[in-house]
Amino acid sequence: QVQLVESGGGSVQAGGSLRLSCVVSEYDFKDYCMAWFRQAPGKEREEVARIDTDGEIVYADSVKGRFTIYRYYSNHTLDLQMNDLKPEDTAMFYCVSQRGNCPLKLASWDYWGKGTLVTICS
Repeated sequence: QVQLVESGGGSVQAGGSLRLSCVVSEYDFKDYCMAWFRQAPGKEREEVARIDTDGEIVYADSVKGRFTIYRYYSNHTLDLQMNDLKPEDTAMFYCVSQRGNCPLKLASWDYWGKGTLVTICS
């Protein structure tokens, strides 16, 4: 069973930055697609950024140019650097993984962390 543990959430002013981190327990970390999702109050869960097993990265349009996803193979860590944060970025952020290539459907992601809360104050 893959375990994902997020950290780094908090409350910051609009325009500020946060860096989220996720530690992955899976030994074969390199064989997993990794992603960050978020869910704002009253809204559906949405994908923020993903990094596939071949290194391909995809960002949601709403975060392009502001968020950067990093994958560190040496210590099985997935980070999300978030800059120029906006009130609409307020959400619970989840670290997510799936063995193999990144799936297209939300229901196809097998492993989810418990989440870390990000609150942006205007």
